[in-house]
Amino acid sequence: MFELVKAGGWLMLPIIACSVVAMAIIIERLWTLRSKRVVPGNLVAHVWQMHRKGLLNKKRITSIRNGSPLGRILSAGLVNRHHSREIMKESIEDTGRQVVSELERFLNTLGTIASITPLLGLLGTVIGMIKVFSAITTAGVGNPTVLAGGISEALITTAAGLSVAIPSLMFHRYFGGRVQRLVVKMEEESLKMVEVMQGEREQESL
Repeated sequence: MFELVKAGGWLMLPIIACSVVAMAIIIERLWTLRSKRVVPGNLVAHVWQMHRKGLLNKKRITSIRNGSPLGRILSAGLVNRHHSREIMKESIEDTGRQVVSELERFLNTLGTIASITPLLGLLGTVIGMIKVFSAITTAGVGNPTVLAGGISEALITTAAGLSVAIPSLMFHRYFGGRVQRLVVKMEEESLKMVEVMQGEREQESL
């Protein structure tokens, strides 16, 4: 492995750095964007039961807020539950935008890595081919050993760049789709809570 890195030249260093960052982001997002963590099941029903029994005090609302991203959104509405439906929805939407921003954290970085690593590989290819033509100019084409260094550098950096870019792009698209699905689910759950507490939906629908 070290020999491949060495043969690829100095451009292998930023490509390797990008691969380490991409791997860290992928692992962190896989853990953070779990459905059960973001949108716990039956949370709205649990909130409604506490509301109906008069148990929704400041301490319990804080516990709901700290429990999950959905809980953070719902708690924004619960704080304003004695106000109108419009006030509840506005507070939920304001908090929701912040939560969505946190769910999308690091995705731009992952997309950037997916974009720049092939370019780094291409740059390595260009540098390697320049070395090849320089060697041809100096020593001619009769000695393959002279040409091998430039050719190997060109091929290795290209392969390394693509090896990082392809999975990075795949996971970037995957996480983007997952965030969208979670956002839709959180919107549905939040609207359900608002309608129930404002008397526009029956309890049994939970």
